[in-house]
Amino acid sequence: MEMTPSEGDKQLIRETATHQLNPERYAHTYKDLSNFSGSINISYRYLAGTPLPRKRYLTIGLSSVKRKKGNYLLETIKSIFEQSSYEELKEITVVVQLADFDSAWCEGMVQDISQKFAHHIIAGRLIVIHVPEVYYPILDGLKRNYNDPEDRVKFRSKQNVDYAFLLNFCANLSDYYVMLEDDVRCSKNFLTTVKKVITSREGSYWVTLEFSKLGYIGKLYHSHDLPRLAHFLLMFYQEMPCDWLLIHFRGLLAQKEVIRFKPSLFQHMGYYSSYKGAENKLKDDDFEEESFDIPDNPPANLHTNMNVFENYEASKAYSSIDEYFWGKPPSTGDFYGIVFEKPIKISKIKVITGTEDRQNDILRHGALEVGEKIVGSKIGRKCTTYLRLGEFKNGNFEMTDVEHKVLFDISCMRILVTKSQKEWLIIRSISIWTSQTSSQ
Repeated sequence: MEMTPSEGDKQLIRETATHQLNPERYAHTYKDLSNFSGSINISYRYLAGTPLPRKRYLTIGLSSVKRKKGNYLLETIKSIFEQSSYEELKEITVVVQLADFDSAWCEGMVQDISQKFAHHIIAGRLIVIHVPEVYYPILDGLKRNYNDPEDRVKFRSKQNVDYAFLLNFCANLSDYYVMLEDDVRCSKNFLTTVKKVITSREGSYWVTLEFSKLGYIGKLYHSHDLPRLAHFLLMFYQEMPCDWLLIHFRGLLAQKEVIRFKPSLFQHMGYYSSYKGAENKLKDDDFEEESFDIPDNPPANLHTNMNVFENYEASKAYSSIDEYFWGKPPSTGDFYGIVFEKPIKISKIKVITGTEDRQNDILRHGALEVGEKIVGSKIGRKCTTYLRLGEFKNGNFEMTDVEHKVLFDISCMRILVTKSQKEWLIIRSISIWTSQTSSQ
């Protein structure tokens, strides 16, 4: 089954793809990008499955080429489906682009995929596509930026075009899109974690959320940004590798900082890279394959009377992003306070101080308390009674079954410094799991 464009469209795609723009002229490019909301009109060959009319929550896109050694594509697809529950499977679409020009290899892969994952194809969860070579721009004799050998330039330039075509295809299939490679292992129930993170970011602006620190694995986008990203990759396809272009794209759309979540949800399984079978020993040490419990951290106001260092403010200890609160040496009676928007029931609390780089900046002597009976207006809300749950040990505090130990609905929580210290204090993360929202 094919969607066939006109000759004019073919000409346009070649012109767009070979259009040379200087990275120095990125400001001008951004204006172009805002106009690039339409799809690139090229012909896709459906090798297996077809998209369903119902939009899903998440599309998972991966592009695969023939490797000289080791092929992990089937393992990757298996990992996506195996690590998802029945309910999660209803909300995902997996699009595999077989991007090799060797038609015999493509046919062989389609047969293997169709045999192993037939029920996912029938259910509309798995689609396999291919773009004929005629739609690709020139891949030989390209500029050798970064002094890369010619075959490396060709490989990475083609990869940019592969991803542009894949993104373009996926633009209307779901609300969100995540990029994987063809040699990735997923952690259990990754979709539920992704949903939780997206919900926690509601109301804040973001272009890319990252769920792995390797290359372009685990980069999540709003689907409405995919047409612009596809055009962008095509425009600069021969300039630099895909993961560098993705960083530029994020910056152009005004997200300056990386927003990366720990632990990582995706990990490289491949020992060999798809480039010439080169060894690929990249591993993400933040990856956890087993299901892990992401905290709920309900909406709250955060405040401290400690002397905050630069912009390491109180809110950074409570966010799910990899950042932290940092204060100058605290004194007895200093506190870090959390006032929840609504009273809550808490099942588990975990607070970590210090970091791997600054293991001395921990809370030496401290206690954790929870409070009730709120007084004051919006800005000055505070609890009038507190219950001490316990002391910090080696800079950390963890307690489970909190709802069985605290009989009231919790409105506040505070970390109290019980003895002055010479060292600075980093509160790396405050994690709260709720059992239910109070009925009050």
